[in-house]
Amino acid sequence: MLKRSQHEPADVFELLPAIDLRGGRVVRLSEGDFARETVYGTDPAQVARGFAEAGASWIHVVDLDGAKDGARRQTRAVASIVAAAGGGVKCEVAGGLRDEAAVSEALDAGAARAVVGTAALRDPSFVERLVARFGPERIAIALDVRDGLAVGQGWVAGAAGVPVADALAELAARGARTFIVTAIERDGLLAGPNLELLRRMVELGRGRVIASAGVSSLEDIAAVRAIGCSGAVVGRAIYEGRLDLAEAIRLTR
Repeated sequence: MLKRSQHEPADVFELLPAIDLRGGRVVRLSEGDFARETVYGTDPAQVARGFAEAGASWIHVVDLDGAKDGARRQTRAVASIVAAAGGGVKCEVAGGLRDEAAVSEALDAGAARAVVGTAALRDPSFVERLVARFGPERIAIALDVRDGLAVGQGWVAGAAGVPVADALAELAARGARTFIVTAIERDGLLAGPNLELLRRMVELGRGRVIASAGVSSLEDIAAVRAIGCSGAVVGRAIYEGRLDLAEAIRLTR
C-alpha cells in the first residue's frame, strides 16, 4: 500500500457522528473518565434518526458499559439505533466485542462494521480469525492511545498497553485495514485532534486511519483529511451545537 504524505488528502472521507451509550443513555466522557460523564439524551434511536436526517452515511456506536466490563451491556439500545438509522445509514459498533460470538451477534443485528480493541491487542490472531470469517471491510480496530501506547479495557487506569505503531503494524499484518485512532487525552474536550499522532499512523501506510477525539470544527475535519485520514468520528461538538452535522457532511462530500 502506498504511503500518503501530509499533502495527500483521502479521496473518500467518512464523517461518523458518535453515539456513546451508558445505562441506555447517550453520553460523552471526558478523557475516557467514567466519573466525568455528560448526558445528552435518553433516546438513542431518536438521536440516530436525527443523524440520518442530517445526511450521515455512517454512525459510530459505542457500548461504554461493555467496553469497561468486557461484555455487551447495551445490546437492546444498539439494536434500536441500527433499526432507527435505516437502510441508507451504516453503523459501526464497538464496546465489549471480545470474542467471535459477540462480533457475529453485532454484525447479524445489522451493524456494517464491528470495532474490536482490547481483544485485538491481547491476541492479534483474534483479528486474523475475524477477517478470515467476516472480511476486512466488516472489521475495524480501535487504537485508543495514552502516552504513546494503545490500551484497552475501557481505558481504565493501569491498563496495559502496546506501542501504537507496533500495534497497528502487527494488526495490519493480520489483515486489518481500518483503524480508529483515539488520542485519549483529547477525548471529549473539544481541544482539537492530535494531528502528530494521526500523521504518524497515516504515514505507516498500513491501512485506513479514522481520526477520533478532539475533532470539533470544520477546520479540524479539514486538517485530519489533509494529512490523509479516511474519516473522523465527531461527538460532543455536535451535541453542544459547535458543529452543524449537515453542513459538515455537505462540505466533506
